[in-house]
Amino acid sequence: MPDRARPRVIALANQKGGVGKTTTAINLATVLATDHKVLLLDLDPQGNASTGLGVERAGRGAGTYALLVDGTPLVELLVPTPVPNLRLVPADSDLAGAEVELVAMRDREHRLRLALAADPPLAGSFDFILLDCPPSLGLLTLNALVAAHGVLVPLQTEFFALEGVSQITQTIERVKRALNPGLALEGILLTMYDRRNNLSELVAQDVRGFFKDKVLDTVIPRNIRLTEAPSHGLPVSLYDARSPGAQAYAALGAEVLRRQKRT
Repeated sequence: MPDRARPRVIALANQKGGVGKTTTAINLATVLATDHKVLLLDLDPQGNASTGLGVERAGRGAGTYALLVDGTPLVELLVPTPVPNLRLVPADSDLAGAEVELVAMRDREHRLRLALAADPPLAGSFDFILLDCPPSLGLLTLNALVAAHGVLVPLQTEFFALEGVSQITQTIERVKRALNPGLALEGILLTMYDRRNNLSELVAQDVRGFFKDKVLDTVIPRNIRLTEAPSHGLPVSLYDARSPGAQAYAALGAEVLRRQKRT
């Protein structure tokens, strides 16, 4: 890992829902945790990343709402997962109200960055911190973009997704200019790719033609195991390691690490 950014904080963001963002957060975190210490923060009020790692809604205590709004120390909010090197801060039941409450708070865009900076030894004990953002461009996502070093944008290979990716990249540039000069586009990840569908290939070609090397080589296919795994509270690599979805996320983890070494 580069000494300049440890931990490397990566936000997974796309204001369009249903693009595989949370699936990517869970499974990329799991793959990276094979050889690194990883923290996943669930910033989506739907809490799907928490559920997908086996933390049921009824059993959650304090989580990301307490971190952002109440100022609860990070060390008090860490939850173990089925993956040994992966810790989670779950989305607690009050997170849906955070967007409204943050509006009136001081340093409202910087709450997450300040929370991570409040305990440098703890934050520094992780190699990666992944931020699973809600499908919107509100204050929760803005907090993630201000705290992050890079943004990974999952992009479903369908026509309307092309409009969404232009919005998120414009937002990244605005945040970079106004709030976080170090923010970079980590990459665009093509998801839900269907090789039987010509549209998937056409969208992939268009995205690669415009964003060039910012589009990751790895492509995540449509795969039933990816949709089944969260119902068992497991990442796909623990649910069915031989499935095409698990193999694709293993390749994604390796590519992310290669890109880190080049920067």
